[in-house]
Amino acid sequence: MSPLLFYFAHIAVLAYALVGGVFLAFSDFIMRALSVTSGHGGAEAMQAINREVFRWVFMTLFLGLAAVSLALAVYSGFWMNGPVATLAAAAGLVYLVGCFGVTVVFNVPMNEALAGMDLSQEATRTYWSGTYVPRWTFWNTVRTIACGVAAALLLVALTSLSPAWPA
Repeated sequence: MSPLLFYFAHIAVLAYALVGGVFLAFSDFIMRALSVTSGHGGAEAMQAINREVFRWVFMTLFLGLAAVSLALAVYSGFWMNGPVATLAAAAGLVYLVGCFGVTVVFNVPMNEALAGMDLSQEATRTYWSGTYVPRWTFWNTVRTIACGVAAALLLVALTSLSPAWPA
């Protein structure tokens, strides 16, 4: 692994963990808290969260990791070999499929459906509590796990490449 990629991979481990931490907060307590609000409070709050998520910090990490993960998988597949290559490529692929792919295929469409709903309608409350919260949280938990697995795989790969610690 080139020295530059080696250092970028360290940053990617941290970024995987940071993005996973955001998703963990939603799966662990934010969605549960939003689901117990009265009326349409949870749905309204989630509509606002979904608008605000496009701020540059989270989206830079989220989208940047997709590009980094693709580069990591390709580089590991073509220019590395052995267990380290397998671990690094797997880390990139786990993020691409389990986090980025799940977001595009499952979470974003649900966010878009919720965004177009009228909060004064009973159908919104029904969708929110019966469909959105359980399904969105399930897929968000998949994203959380994928980020954690990607971070762990890449950390193990980097640890394997690191020089031995002095005794």
